[in-house]
Amino acid sequence: MTAKDVEKALMKIADKNKGEFLARFFKTGKGQYSEGDVFLGITVPAQRKVVAEFRALPLDEVGVLLASKYHEFRLTALLILVWQYEKCEDVQLKKRIVDFYLKNRKFVNNWDLVDSSARQVLGDWLLDKDRAILYKFAVSKDLWERRISIIATHRFIMEKDFADTLKICEILMGDRHDLIHKATGWMLREIGKRDPKPLRGFLDKHSKKMPRTMLRYAIEHLTPTLKKKYMSR
Repeated sequence: MTAKDVEKALMKIADKNKGEFLARFFKTGKGQYSEGDVFLGITVPAQRKVVAEFRALPLDEVGVLLASKYHEFRLTALLILVWQYEKCEDVQLKKRIVDFYLKNRKFVNNWDLVDSSARQVLGDWLLDKDRAILYKFAVSKDLWERRISIIATHRFIMEKDFADTLKICEILMGDRHDLIHKATGWMLREIGKRDPKPLRGFLDKHSKKMPRTMLRYAIEHLTPTLKKKYMSR
């Protein structure tokens, strides 16, 4: 079982028309956030079927797949990695997977790639460990490292552990990129779904200076009255 086998399986289900649509959707034009990314036009459900067939792919072959110029090859590689991490019961092997993820993070270079892996791998690993790396990523010049920093905390939120998410949200409030505003607002909304009090506290303190996109995402599940209150500040 090799990366070439996975590539052949994916190429069989590629759709040029879908690829052209996805290239526009993911902003691959010059100067856009995904400039140069190449899409084959393979849906995520179709990729998951391929993952089910090749989920035992050796880690070095996952690395070959992850380094591909094709977006769907990279996403499939990450989905395989997530499956292996979640099914693994050996702590040392889990650490090896996390180290591999961090070493190859330059290939986790689009929002769906981050969102499909950061919580599941890095966030889960850091549940009972030092989280300094997330703060390092939060101030990175790299857009995708910054997105990893906040999306990884979704795993903490699931355990009602909100402190690091709120701190990283504060760091990212001044970010200029819309994709960070959306991700940060999303995580605040996730906090609010579990406990409205810390969300309200954050909004009471920061809503006046929050980017509007971040604020709109954060308040999505609040009452109309509260939405109006925070949006009018």
